[in-house]
Amino acid sequence: MKPYKMLIVFSLIGFLIYSCTSKQGEGGDAATSNAKDEQIQEYKIGVEKEQAKNRFPCDTISLKEYVRSNYEPGTYLVEFDRTFTYNVPKIAVIYFRDEANYVLCVVAKSKPGERNIEKKNVTGFESSYINLDSTKLGTTFFWLTLVECKDGEFSRVWESEVPIHGGFNSMTIRNWKIKNMKYVEMNFEDGIISGHRNYNFFLTDGWRNPPHLMETYAALALKRTLANINNDKYPDYYEYRFTTARNLKDSLFSSIRILDSIPFYWSEKRQLYINDRNPKWFRKF
Repeated sequence: MKPYKMLIVFSLIGFLIYSCTSKQGEGGDAATSNAKDEQIQEYKIGVEKEQAKNRFPCDTISLKEYVRSNYEPGTYLVEFDRTFTYNVPKIAVIYFRDEANYVLCVVAKSKPGERNIEKKNVTGFESSYINLDSTKLGTTFFWLTLVECKDGEFSRVWESEVPIHGGFNSMTIRNWKIKNMKYVEMNFEDGIISGHRNYNFFLTDGWRNPPHLMETYAALALKRTLANINNDKYPDYYEYRFTTARNLKDSLFSSIRILDSIPFYWSEKRQLYINDRNPKWFRKF
């Protein structure tokens, strides 16, 4: 290649690099610029409106607009984890009627002062490791939220924080048969403990009032199961203790076995889960 042609090529490359750097410096990206993120969200919603064939009052597109207009920047509706590798993820919402038209949804908020989160970084098994160092990708605060649809308009009934930062998988409305009580099970994958966590929100006082949070989980050496210990309106649980047992034939091999189970029940006075074995053992949920 002749020298003047090489000069032209390098000049074009330099110009492109400068242009990209300049634009990024002026506007920033969606992770660091709320204005840029707003533009992207507005564009995506506009595309969904054009492609939607069957719209109805308070549909998911309208809910996205409601969140965008009524929450602080960096707040998004979360998606369910993908059932298969290549399927299209669905927004984590549940429409139902119980004396009113309700919508349950999972809202993810970005921590103020950090970069805005990305929805792909808070869902699924890989994102469960974000709890080790979430600040590089932004810290996520999950909120289980109930909104009511009336005359085509949304109104927030309550929102309850979920004490975890990543690994969201699914949300299901279940029934606690012992008390015939509805509760919302939010399932999170957790690679750190080699298992999963369920954050269960019990409607102890009906849908109109904030729910009662109680956690259950199952992992390699961790387990907690739902129980009815003192027969009040609040759910209780058994927390299990594990031990390792060595195989006599092979000293290098050991198995994990359940050693004991400890009953925890809710104390309205202390607003904690307590037990009768040790007063120093208590849990918030």
